[in-house]
Amino acid sequence: MPEKFDVIVVGAGPAGTSCAYQCAKNGLKVLQIERGEYPGAKNVMGGVLYKQQLEEIIPEFWKEAPIERPIVEQRMWLLDEESAMTLGFKGRAWANEASYNNFTILRAKFDQWFARKAQELGVTLINETVVEECLVENGKVIGVRTDRPEGEVLADVVVLADGVNSLLAKQLGFHQDIEPAQVALTVMEVLKLPAETINERFNIEDGQGCTIEMFGDSTKGHLGTAFLYTNKESLNIGVGATLSSIVKEKIKPYELLEYVKNHPIVKPLIQGAEEAEYLAHLIPEGGYHAIPKLVGDGVIVAGDAAQLVNGIHREGSNMAMKSGSYAAEAILLAKQKGRFTEEVLAIYREKVYESFIGQDLKKYKDATETLENHPQYLKEYIPMMNRAARAFFTVDGTSKREKQKGIFNMFMERGKIRTVQDMYRAWKVMK
Repeated sequence: MPEKFDVIVVGAGPAGTSCAYQCAKNGLKVLQIERGEYPGAKNVMGGVLYKQQLEEIIPEFWKEAPIERPIVEQRMWLLDEESAMTLGFKGRAWANEASYNNFTILRAKFDQWFARKAQELGVTLINETVVEECLVENGKVIGVRTDRPEGEVLADVVVLADGVNSLLAKQLGFHQDIEPAQVALTVMEVLKLPAETINERFNIEDGQGCTIEMFGDSTKGHLGTAFLYTNKESLNIGVGATLSSIVKEKIKPYELLEYVKNHPIVKPLIQGAEEAEYLAHLIPEGGYHAIPKLVGDGVIVAGDAAQLVNGIHREGSNMAMKSGSYAAEAILLAKQKGRFTEEVLAIYREKVYESFIGQDLKKYKDATETLENHPQYLKEYIPMMNRAARAFFTVDGTSKREKQKGIFNMFMERGKIRTVQDMYRAWKVMK
């Protein structure tokens, strides 16, 4: 007879472990299954962890968690081939424990720590195990079948937190094949660099971190972003573009990363760094329209498997953890009622859509498609903005009024009607 648990969680990323931790904390018998050698072995993200959602689960977690640096500055660069328009914010308050906002992390270290915290509460973690399918009886998920001998395990509810291309959710009919425009392939390197060098180049101190998000020439004008994050004694640098762009333009991701590393604005910041690790991962970019069915009889879909990533603001870990928390709340309610039906578990779907997760994804629901279908925003307007800034800040004896007139004419090169249409369209999808 297969062993029976209250909850089986598939995946040991932020969503899965968040759910497993809180279920075990409330006395449920939990099995967590991870296909990697250890939690974090198969998980990749740029390396930013937001405080609020984990703070709600483990108060003052940063005092023991393997964080790298609290972020005090967030920059955004709009790149052309040789320059950058810069936006950003630096707040010293973010360096204080009481007002931490986010941290850089290395997923391999952090995911193992988080999973150990769940194990301390009684979660049974099995690594290097593939869940081949959900077991379904009379339309209800009753467990999973793994690739281990006698690998069937039963549970009242199964949580699918198995990543962007959740084959288990697809097998259940919760989603179809993901469209190439709805997923980005991201490649990343960890570069070793002494702490004092990082501090000097990024104008920060020990215990302070900086993140840089790059748009435009970082992806050669294709839909996607690049990033550069500071760790204690290393940097995370990466770039991602939608699969549709990669296929259409025949882009080789590793070549795109080399292009970013050699960009004249980026290169001085990483000069002399030693390559330590290379990673690649798929990131859901479909947003609101790509969210699959989230709940069924005996099953919940969370995190990347539920497409819960805000590609515009580069947020994913916070949404994953919060969805894991909502999944645990729904499961505890179902346990109390003694019914693990879709009707009872539907409170999870309601919480996701009513929270900042659903609201933010709905706000930007058309952004990815708009940028994909109108490449001029990244390929034309960002270079225009750089040329405009260069012209305005160059002191050459031309009056500022004449400069402003020249900049206006530059942006009208596409034609007044088309430019106005572009601006209105951009405002509409971002409002």
